[in-house]
Amino acid sequence: MLGDGFEQLTLPLGSDDEGEVVATLVRHRPGFRLRFTRGAASGADVLYVHGWSDYFFNPELARYWSDAGARFFALDLRKYGRSLRPGQTPGYITNLADYDADIEAALAAMGHGATDAAAFARPLILLGHSTGGLTLSLWAARNPGRAAALVLNSPWLEFQMSRVGREALAPVIAWGAKVNPMGPMPNVDLGFYTRSVAKEQDGEWEYSHEWRPDRGFVTHPAWLTAILAGHATVAAGIDVGAPVLTLLSARSTIQPQWDPAMLTTDIVLVVDDIAKRVLKLAPQVSVARIDGALHDVFLSREPARAGAYASITRWLRGYAPGR
Repeated sequence: MLGDGFEQLTLPLGSDDEGEVVATLVRHRPGFRLRFTRGAASGADVLYVHGWSDYFFNPELARYWSDAGARFFALDLRKYGRSLRPGQTPGYITNLADYDADIEAALAAMGHGATDAAAFARPLILLGHSTGGLTLSLWAARNPGRAAALVLNSPWLEFQMSRVGREALAPVIAWGAKVNPMGPMPNVDLGFYTRSVAKEQDGEWEYSHEWRPDRGFVTHPAWLTAILAGHATVAAGIDVGAPVLTLLSARSTIQPQWDPAMLTTDIVLVVDDIAKRVLKLAPQVSVARIDGALHDVFLSREPARAGAYASITRWLRGYAPGR
C-alpha cells in the first residue's frame, strides 16, 4: 500500500481476550544510490511510532531518513493499522508499558534486541508522534542506554487541560475505569483535523479512513487512565538517557468552530504547554517551533515540512550519535 521499496513483517505477541495480538514492522528498502557526502544520520537505525487513531502511511518521511543515511523502520502497534484484527477494540490498552512487548519485538527484528551485540554497531534513533512520542519517551526512560537519540513530533506529554485539569480529572476517569473500563466516552473530535489532512478535503494525504477514522477511535476510561498516568510520570520528571529534539507547531488553534487557521496550526495539543513539558524528559533537550505546522508536523503543507526536515538535519549535525 506504500508502493515499491517498502516491506512489512508481522510480529506475533500472543493473545488476549479479543484474540490474536500482533504488531507490524514496516521497513523502507530504497534502491541503490551513489553517495558523495555523508548523510546527517549515516549509520543509524530509525524506529517510528505513530500516534492515537493512526498508523504509518507517510513514504516521504521514510525517504527523508533514508536520504540522510539511516535505515528506516515504522511500527504499527497492536490493534492499530496493519496490526488491527477483526473483533478487536482499536487502540485499546490499559497500561502504556504493555507496548514494551511491541517495541522489543520490533527492535529484535531490526537487530537491536536487548541482548543483541549488533545493536551497538548501529545507533538507534527513536521517532515518535503524539501518543507515540509519549510511549517512546517512557520506554526510553525504562531502558537507559538503548536509544542514542529521540526525535519527537508533537508528543502528547500533557493533557490539553494542563496539569491542573489533568490532576482534577484523573480520579474521576480512574473511577470510571473501575466501574466500566470499556465504556465509550463522549467523542470531542469534530473532524477538523481530518479536514486539514485528507486529500479529498483540504489536505494533501491519501490514507485508509478505516485505520485512521475521520473522527478518531472511540475512547474508553481505562485507556484514558493509562494516558493520564503517562502524563503524570513525565510531569514528575524522567530521563530518557539521550539528546531529544521536539518538533512543534508555532501555535495552536483549539476551538469548536472551523477556522482556516486550522490548516497551519496544531488543533490537537496546546503547543506552549508541550514545549514546557519536554524539559522534563532529559538534561539535553532542543525544541524547534515550525511556523505553519499541523499537529503531525510531517503532514503539514510543504514549506512547513521542509522547515521541519531542515531542523532535524541541523540538529543531527550536532547531536547525531556516532557509529
